[in-house]
Amino acid sequence: MIAIPARFSASASALRHAAEVNARALVEAVWRAGGEPATIHPHAPAGTADPAEVTDRLARFDGLLLPGGGDLAPHRYGAAETHRSVYDVDDRQDGFDLELSRAALSAGLPLLAVCRGLQVVNVALGGTLRQDMGGPDREHRHLVHPVSVRPGSAVAEALRAERVEASCYHHQRVDRPGTGVEVTARAADGTPEALELPGATGWFAAVQWHPEDTAAQDPANQGLFDALVRAARRR
Repeated sequence: MIAIPARFSASASALRHAAEVNARALVEAVWRAGGEPATIHPHAPAGTADPAEVTDRLARFDGLLLPGGGDLAPHRYGAAETHRSVYDVDDRQDGFDLELSRAALSAGLPLLAVCRGLQVVNVALGGTLRQDMGGPDREHRHLVHPVSVRPGSAVAEALRAERVEASCYHHQRVDRPGTGVEVTARAADGTPEALELPGATGWFAAVQWHPEDTAAQDPANQGLFDALVRAARRR
């Protein structure tokens, strides 16, 4: 089973109450890879997560997929001020996702991090983010662009390619990589598009784009989910 943290929906027309959701495209990409996706959600007080409790919950799963979502609270990476463009901050989700990434990496649990997920892992490892890439003319929202991938990297092996068309939706980017983190893919403008941990005890890859957007038609992007499920089966 592949654990995917839920995101919260403020409204859901088919339900009487707000919903916990995951993107259908993510779930279907895991299914296509032969995995069984399962949603997990935070239940600790806002901003906190008990490391032992998170580790115990992860023990029943074979892998973890950290999905996209809103921005991390800037104080999580030491920023004294918040840029006006920061949106959808959820302190409870931040605390849970950060602890999930630390627990998964510590346990060697196969981990694929997507968009916000990449940023979560970078911050969990002591890195920082640029809160805004410079406005609409520089951000990567509603944009499909080529990404160059380092040969021999885990991402290149999963994609079976050293260049991929990436579907992006983000206005933030990695500023300082976390401890042990290496950038293994970049956009033409230099934006870090993939992170890896050469010293990780389990399979790990993080991409800034949304491979689920095109995975149903693009074997390269589906390959990231395939690699996660293969690694989960080997555990």
